[in-house]
Amino acid sequence: MITNSIPPKWQVTTLGNIAGKEYGLVDGPFGSNLPASDYVPVGVPVIRGSNLSLGDVSFKGDEFVYVSEETAKRLERSLCGPEDIIFTKKGTLGQTGFIPKSHRYQKFLISSNQMKLSVNRKVADPRFVYYYVSSPASREKIIRDSEVTGVPKTNLAYLRTFPIILPSLDEQKAIAHILGTLDDKIELNQQMNRTLESIARAFFKSWFIDFDPVRAKLDEQRPAGMDVETAPLFPDEFEDSALGKIPKGWRVGTLEQVVNVNSRSITKSYPHQLIQYVDISSVTVGRLEGTTVYKLSNAPSRAKRLVQHGDTIWSGVRPNRKSYLFIHTPPENLVVSTGFIVLSPKAIPSSYLYAWVTTDEFVDYLTFNADGSAYPAVRPDIFSDAPILIPSQTVLEAFDKKISSIRDKIVCNERESQTIATIRDSLMPRLLTGEIGIRSAEEFLR
Repeated sequence: MITNSIPPKWQVTTLGNIAGKEYGLVDGPFGSNLPASDYVPVGVPVIRGSNLSLGDVSFKGDEFVYVSEETAKRLERSLCGPEDIIFTKKGTLGQTGFIPKSHRYQKFLISSNQMKLSVNRKVADPRFVYYYVSSPASREKIIRDSEVTGVPKTNLAYLRTFPIILPSLDEQKAIAHILGTLDDKIELNQQMNRTLESIARAFFKSWFIDFDPVRAKLDEQRPAGMDVETAPLFPDEFEDSALGKIPKGWRVGTLEQVVNVNSRSITKSYPHQLIQYVDISSVTVGRLEGTTVYKLSNAPSRAKRLVQHGDTIWSGVRPNRKSYLFIHTPPENLVVSTGFIVLSPKAIPSSYLYAWVTTDEFVDYLTFNADGSAYPAVRPDIFSDAPILIPSQTVLEAFDKKISSIRDKIVCNERESQTIATIRDSLMPRLLTGEIGIRSAEEFLR
């Protein structure tokens, strides 16, 4: 990121020069000093590569493993805390993390494949430094300078000499505040979406897994929290089925009875010459990280599958990774990889389909039926043959009425976050190199 022209009064230095004095720049414990047998159910969380990102979020603050306080004390050189910056040393290089001050944990241990920088706050602002080292230019430099034989890796000596340019401390804080405000809004949207997703799943579980309304009526009680129009839609007794006891009048079928599988693909009459392509790597658990624009003539050979609003797409490869997505109002030229199984509802609401095929039980079904151990994959017919509970249409319509607005809000938040991220990514390199000033950036955001 260092250019030939550096703004007046900015200085070139290194990460080693701005590290704190005691354990300011360290790596994780040697592998044999932190074996998996040291992990315990609760204790001091361990930061691994899965807690870092390539710049899209500052810190993934869950899904930790833990070590005891005694183990943490034995490895205290590799402890870290709020506003420390974490780098990957081996594996997916360029990954970084910034531990927020508000995190529920205030002490962590870094794993063997990570490194930690504690910034000397008298000379540099930690969040400014985080934005600098997590920028695309810095990530590309780390990867370019790495050892690529076998698993990519770098080391502490390299990180110590990594160059950085710094304005005054006040300017660092102002720049970090601008970028941090944008990131905070993205994080707020993500928190809202997690809450909305939890609400939707709670409704689904109560109605279609635990059958709470039916059990309440069986006990001659009014279903909790249910209005007088919805309660009569549920039966008041159960009957046997292939899935066990289910509400009377509902039935068990297969997905292909209520869903079309991979029904639409690009043909010779496809009208668009530019497409927005979704490959498997761009879909995480219920999220689309981005699309790639191609001329149709130059698109990957797997860019064939067409989707429409209400579809659910599921990666047929490594189902335990849960690469699925609800398709909501897609652009007309959206094309997904043939590595996805596209499920298009024909006799059930899209909200019910998405909820059913994203349960842990459905993931287990796919994982159990995947072919191959090194590269497990699920055939389309496995999806077609999957069992599904088919409630009455009136209950499905009532569920869809409740959940559709939640899906709309989730997508609205997601798209707003993508817009904010685009603005942040545009401002970041210009602010971090002094190409634009703080006042100009603030005026741009008004």
